[in-house]
Amino acid sequence: SVSDVIGRRLPATAELALWSAIPLIGLSVWMGVIAAVNHNKLTDQILRVFAITGWSIPTFVFGLLVLMLFYARLGWFPPDRLSEWAQRIVTSADFTRYTQMHTIDALLNLRFDIFIDALRHLVLPVLTLSVVSWAFMLRVTRSSMLDVLRPAYMTTARAKGLAERIVIRKHAVPNALIPVITVGGLTLIGLFNGVVITETVFNFPGMGKFLADAALTLDVVSVLGVTLFSSFVLVFGNLIVDVLYGVVDPRIRLE
Repeated sequence: SVSDVIGRRLPATAELALWSAIPLIGLSVWMGVIAAVNHNKLTDQILRVFAITGWSIPTFVFGLLVLMLFYARLGWFPPDRLSEWAQRIVTSADFTRYTQMHTIDALLNLRFDIFIDALRHLVLPVLTLSVVSWAFMLRVTRSSMLDVLRPAYMTTARAKGLAERIVIRKHAVPNALIPVITVGGLTLIGLFNGVVITETVFNFPGMGKFLADAALTLDVVSVLGVTLFSSFVLVFGNLIVDVLYGVVDPRIRLE
């Protein structure tokens, strides 16, 4: 049934989304803060060029480029989820599959060789998703930071004698996170729903690949099933984002 297929494919997409979230959110927010603090300086200009370039490259073009370079030419990072030898071990009776996510299950089974192999297969899709999404989140973070660096309370904080890094970390960054949480939440929701292009390019058997295959074969039931599941994830994800608003900004109250 469609629900059974979604149950098998969802862990792959969830694993890809979780590993992509680490560089996506962490680095984009950090680079956005650095760009805003160094407004119109060389660092800001370099990061702005990086953001514009990353946002301008289509996902499938960047994915094919890194696939040709790092797999076809160098042979470092193969597509799919696991190598054949690792797949045989994972599907054997000696390997316990707790979460169906290979990196986590490998650690729980103390199979660090499988963990390394699963990471090698994740590098290129994670890189592709991160670079494209980095660009947009970097620009959002930079713009939001520039807005909060101008108000009078920032000048007051500096006048109290606080170090600049404390002013940035304690006053500026928390106030700039609301639009970043919105964009980041929607981005992660998209990742959990399955990234069709990225999973197709790297033959990654997740929700996006399943949706693409269903559409190509005119499997209407599967397409409707994935669409219904994606709607549920979207509603639940927006609820989590709304709750995070109240956690980050104490001025917001949830009633």
